Amino acid sequence: MAQRYGGKFSPDPSQTDIEAPEMPTVEASFRGRSPARYGARINILFILPLLTFLTAFVQPVTEMVTDLAGAAVLLLAVWLLRDGIRAEDAYNERKVARKPAIPRKIFASALTGVGVAALIFGGQWNPLTAVIIGAVAAGLHSFSFGIDPLKNKGLEGVDTFQSDRVARKVEEAEAHLDVMSDAIKRAGDRQLEARVDAFQATARDMFRTVEEDPRDLTQARKYLGVYLQGARDATVKFADIYARNREASVRADYVALLDDLETNFAKRTQKMLLTDRSDLDVEINVLRERLTRDNLHIDIKK
Repeated sequence: MAQRYGGKFSPDPSQTDIEAPEMPTVEASFRGRSPARYGARINILFILPLLTFLTAFVQPVTEMVTDLAGAAVLLLAVWLLRDGIRAEDAYNERKVARKPAIPRKIFASALTGVGVAALIFGGQWNPLTAVIIGAVAAGLHSFSFGIDPLKNKGLEGVDTFQSDRVARKVEEAEAHLDVMSDAIKRAGDRQLEARVDAFQATARDMFRTVEEDPRDLTQARKYLGVYLQGARDATVKFADIYARNREASVRADYVALLDDLETNFAKRTQKMLLTDRSDLDVEINVLRERLTRDNLHIDIKK
């Protein structure tokens, strides 16, 4: 009869098995995340010019070159369109923003017209038809995707020097967040990606607060610079280590770091908002005192 082998160092079946520690879970959060606009349309526009390669190489050299040039221009137009939409989304997200330096969406519409005209010209060798269809294509492209913002937003009455300082600092901070997003993807953990997105949403709340009142930059400078740079470096190192060994303790330490950072960023943002309210109360009290001295009275609702 078979008999189970047992010894001094063998596990005792009568004892409860010791389970391996579970990896800490992170609740996925979609706060601060929004679906990409026109994502499906842009993907289709990237694919359509590639279809030209199926027929270009079976035509005479002149037609082939014309078709390939038209396809290349259309691909450039889609690339500009995608960047233009991203720039517009960033512009819409901010309460204080400058218009994009390069009107990418307008250039994309123009290049779409040129690309379509080249394809039509290569097939018919009729310049008038090519120009007309190209102009229609450019117009439809502009109608479908719109044009770039053409004026600054929220800068009326704002000190240009101060707003430029804030804009530069926010751009640097956004660059740190972009590096964090790229690095955490290497870890191959969707929950951690969502956790980093949640922290970034809290950090961007601070960005918007500073943009509304550039005087808050003094209080937020260390957060937008030193702390975000440290978070970026920690994320890069964590992603490299965690991608190799998937160690649970390393993951737990990184999640704890994000928790601490998010808590401190949120507290600082709230403190800046309270400071702004205190400044408003001081201005109201000073105004009331002046009106009282002039034998006037005004009721201001808080």
